[in-house]
Amino acid sequence: MTTSDLSALPSTPATPAAAATARPGPGGLSLRLRIHLIVAGLMALFVATLLWLQIDATRRSVHEEIVGANRVAAQLLQRVTWVYTRSGPQALIEFLAQLGRVRANDISLLDEHGQLLYRSPPSTYKEGRNAPDWYSRLVVPPLQRQVIALPGGQLAVEADPSRAILDGWDDFRVLVGVAGAALLLLLGGVFWLVGRTLRPFPTIVAALERIERGDLRTRLPELRGHEAATIGAAINRMSAAVEGHLIERLRAFEVERSLSESRELARQIEHHMERERREIARELHDELGQSVTAIRSLAASLVLRLGERDPQGRELAGLIGSEALRLDDAMHSLIPRLAPLALDQLNLADCLSDLVASARQREPAIEIVFNIDAPLPELDGDTALAAYRVVQEALNNALRHSGAHRIAIMLSANERLLDISVSDDGQGLSLDGSEPLQHKGRYGLRGLRERVRALGGRFELASPSALDTGRGLRVQAWLPLQLNASATVAPPGVPR
Repeated sequence: MTTSDLSALPSTPATPAAAATARPGPGGLSLRLRIHLIVAGLMALFVATLLWLQIDATRRSVHEEIVGANRVAAQLLQRVTWVYTRSGPQALIEFLAQLGRVRANDISLLDEHGQLLYRSPPSTYKEGRNAPDWYSRLVVPPLQRQVIALPGGQLAVEADPSRAILDGWDDFRVLVGVAGAALLLLLGGVFWLVGRTLRPFPTIVAALERIERGDLRTRLPELRGHEAATIGAAINRMSAAVEGHLIERLRAFEVERSLSESRELARQIEHHMERERREIARELHDELGQSVTAIRSLAASLVLRLGERDPQGRELAGLIGSEALRLDDAMHSLIPRLAPLALDQLNLADCLSDLVASARQREPAIEIVFNIDAPLPELDGDTALAAYRVVQEALNNALRHSGAHRIAIMLSANERLLDISVSDDGQGLSLDGSEPLQHKGRYGLRGLRERVRALGGRFELASPSALDTGRGLRVQAWLPLQLNASATVAPPGVPR
């Protein structure tokens, strides 16, 4: 997808219809269900705690009732044992019958043989009803039974907490009903509020799923609720940022691809031009050079043959020889500029030495310093030719246009890069863009830049700080020793 394709896509809001398709992941619970379960669990725990407190209060109440009633009955009956001693069992039975029940106690009168003589009547309070056994087991404390010894019998007092337990059970049922109704109302209200609060989240999930599928134009509508609105705005900003970043990456990719294609085309053009130059240079050296040499030989032969017989003809023959010699010199100075044929037999250092020697011979007034830090490694043809062209073009520009008195040529290499530097102390060039690119030989410098970049290297123009006279100019290039057309090599200390 190109940047134009991505820009043409309409912005797609996440609609509720799309949100309805959002589902929790496999094996997972939705956020809404989890909140419902948590709230229901907490409420159930609260109600259970409340009911347990009610049961515990009933247990304590029953215990106090049993202890108190048993104590009262025992003290009362111990006081009336004189009735039994004075009047016999029948008088005590009549007394107990008139006394009736003493709070929550069962009173039994037994003779000396253990036969039951009297038992207190059952309670009429909530008669016919009893609490469930499980509830009774929860609240009933250990029962107390007191026995009062009598002459010829015994009086037994045993606690009967069934009525107190029934009261607690009735209170418990009321509490369960009220708590259950309150729990249902609270759960219903909480579920409604949670559902209302979480209603935007399926829309958010649907939008995130669309973004995950690659629809970076997805935007969330304005959502209700502070948290949902904040999350929606953050997702919209994230989506816009990712979309913008992707567009920039695509544009950068297209520019890089176009630049790579341009560099490849420039490299092919350079190769073609170098082949043409080499052919022209060979033609000049082999064909035209032989013809010029033959012309010089013929002119010299004519000078000898004519001698004094034809002074005018001899002068013309000498003139032809001189012009042939000048043409031969011009041709031999042109051949290295067209193509360094010596690179076929010599290495780069030797060819550059010949180039510098020729320049010194042409311009003896200018100091030309040539230095190679260490023996250069074996270079492939493209790298060697590019290095030669950099030195040749920079040297010729300095000789022709800079007015320099001193030119320094430096070469060094490491395991990755070949560093080439040509500095002069001349008038220099404006490096801020104020001078046109074609000014004073900058056409050639631009060609060098493209040649170096086509090989994955780097090319720079700078003012040499090491020179004290004049503004000067330093032409510097870094060429990769391992050619990689897909990556640009950054020189040491120079950012990409």
